[in-house]
Formats: sequence, structure tokens, C-alpha cells
Amino acid sequence: MKITALMVLKCNPEGSDPVILANASDVNHFGYFQRSSVKEFMVFVGRTVAKRNPPGQRQSVQHEEYKVHSYNRNGLCAVGFMDDHYPVRSAFSLLNQVLDEYLKNFGESWKTVQSDNAQPWPYLNEALAKFQDPAEADKLFKIQRELDETKIILHKTIDSVLERGEKLDSLVEKSSDLSAASQMFYKQAKKTNSCCTIL
Repeated sequence: MKITALMVLKCNPEGSDPVILANASDVNHFGYFQRSSVKEFMVFVGRTVAKRNPPGQRQSVQHEEYKVHSYNRNGLCAVGFMDDHYPVRSAFSLLNQVLDEYLKNFGESWKTVQSDNAQPWPYLNEALAKFQDPAEADKLFKIQRELDETKIILHKTIDSVLERGEKLDSLVEKSSDLSAASQMFYKQAKKTNSCCTIL
């Protein structure tokens, strides 16, 4: 999963091209001589997607193995270039955080900007590096991944108990936690299920 670029743009309601307020990209995985062309192409695509994204909406555009995610919050638009494997919910969570941080740093000053800003915004470069892991952008994704890892560990633990030569049947018979009725239910269920297995 990779984020290639993040942009913040001012979308003009009169239909003119959006103005780039902040831009950060990581094109190191491209060939040296391709990098400037890739950056220019991302600026072109970022403007095009932002221009066609109505205020208050989120949209994703697929291009080959990349997705361009865009969130237009009342004229202030964040655009992210991610590979196809980056989770969509994490991408929009990241774009939302970028817009929040931009408004916290610059307030409403973006509304008066008329031309592209060449000044780097350090937060955007930090976000580009930090959010390469989608779990950083989306806390629910992080929790789900931790639960999946826990589930894998539990499955390994049960398997390792059974690998030591103990059979579940013998454990049920030895268990003092199960009443005679529960043990009988287990044996009856096992017998009923065994008649249906195809040998």
C-alpha cells in the first residue's frame, strides 16, 4: 500500500481551474527521468478531479493500478493519489484529517488565494510519510487488524494443544467443567455429524 501524493486545492465555483494551496509527493519508486513527468501528470489529474468534484462530496477515480481520492469540503478540496490496495475508508479519513489540519493552520485565508502556492507545507510531507500505513489514518482499521492478529494467535494456540497428542474427545471426558448431560450432548452431536461425512 502506497500513497504517492497529497494535495490541497481551492476549487473555484465559477468553473476555472482549481488553485493548488499545498502539494506533497513521493515519486522515488519511479525512474529518475520519469519523476518530473509523473509530478506534472499528478498536478494535472489532481486539478481535473478536484474541478469535477461537487462541494460536500467524496469521490474515487480509478486509473490503472492507482486510485485518486478526492474530498471537496465547501470549496476546499483534498486529493490523494494511492495505489489500488490502500483502503478507501482510510484514504477518506486521511483526506479529512488533512483538511482539518489545513483549516487549523491557515483558517479562512485560502479563500483569497488566486495562484498556486509554491511554499511547502511541512505537515503535508509528514502526513505523506506517516499515513503510508492505513492504520494510522483509520483507527477502526487498526483495531480490526489487531483483532485479526489475535484471532490468528488463538487458532494457533488451539491447534498447538491438539498437536500434542490430545484429542478433543479425551479432553471432554476428563473435564470436570462439563456435566454428564453436556458430555452426552457432545457425544450425540459428534455421532450425528459423523454420519454425514463423505469418506
